[in-house]
Amino acid sequence: MTELSDLPLRADLVGRKPYGAPQLHVPVPLNVNENSYRIPEQAAIDIVGRLAEAVLDVNRYPDREFDNLRAALVDYLGRGVTAEQVWAANGSNEILQQIFQAFGGPGRSAMGFAPTYSMYPLLAEGTGTSYISAERAERFELTPELVSSAIRLHKPNIVMLCSPNNPTGTPLSQNCILAAYEAASEYNGVVVVDEAYAEFAHDTSVTAINLLEGRPNLLVSRTMSKAFAFAGARLGYLIADEAVVDALRLVRLPYHLSAFMQAAAEGALAHAEALLANVDTIREQRDRIVTELRAMGLDAYDSDSNFVLFGGLDDNTAVWQGLLDRGVLIRNVGIPGTLRVTAGTPSETTAFLEALREVLAA
Repeated sequence: MTELSDLPLRADLVGRKPYGAPQLHVPVPLNVNENSYRIPEQAAIDIVGRLAEAVLDVNRYPDREFDNLRAALVDYLGRGVTAEQVWAANGSNEILQQIFQAFGGPGRSAMGFAPTYSMYPLLAEGTGTSYISAERAERFELTPELVSSAIRLHKPNIVMLCSPNNPTGTPLSQNCILAAYEAASEYNGVVVVDEAYAEFAHDTSVTAINLLEGRPNLLVSRTMSKAFAFAGARLGYLIADEAVVDALRLVRLPYHLSAFMQAAAEGALAHAEALLANVDTIREQRDRIVTELRAMGLDAYDSDSNFVLFGGLDDNTAVWQGLLDRGVLIRNVGIPGTLRVTAGTPSETTAFLEALREVLAA
């Protein structure tokens, strides 16, 4: 039987493992920042109807420019965004991959601020882009001075800013984005603000979308996987200058968004208010987790996302396993002494907190 090591892989892929968190069937899955709430029945019925209509024309290629979907995204976003500024793909990971394909590549570099989303270096590796990992300040925060000095030192072609940051939940100030853009503009670099969890922020009016005007090298990536409870559908999107959208057209695969994906996303956006109805509850559970973890004597970090990173654990692996033994799955993100938990339903939060108390007592 042929082994992976027998294949003529690229040298930089030898020994690598695929990205992915454990997919275990447990009563309380709180490890991958999914929205615990199923989409409303009325929205589901509408989406199924749109899929049924789309299947009648499945002998034809889908709309390559997905005009109807772009119009629906514009209606949702507001803020003066135009259809020409919007691009979509199969999850925000594909959006980011297209950015790396268009602006990265051999002889070019990208930079992120660790710890941050673990896909950034993997996307760099897959596109032949060198990756630079800059450090964060205390408690995983970023400052304008730290960001701008790192950019001026390394001059990466792509600057990745995760807002709020994954896996720490750390908010990112507008001043940091502006400082990054000013520094990268000195050599024509692009700044990407990954806002996958933007809808969970304490103040959703603060977004990099507000900074786009007059900044053609600023790119904002978002997803419908989290707040929209649409993780299984896979729809990510970009808001940027029209020229950036043209750049991504150069590297996209032909007809990359299927007719089914377009129909499903349009249906979800038509019911945006209903799909987002549980966001406030999720925020409440996130804040509840922070409060109760601190009451346990643990170090819960401030979060603007739908998850909480917490430290103060002598043996995070043992705590993770103890929770799993009690039917609660959370995430070990590789930061010593810490674990990350998704904010779920009130009952899931209760189950996590009770299990954690048992594990810590044991």
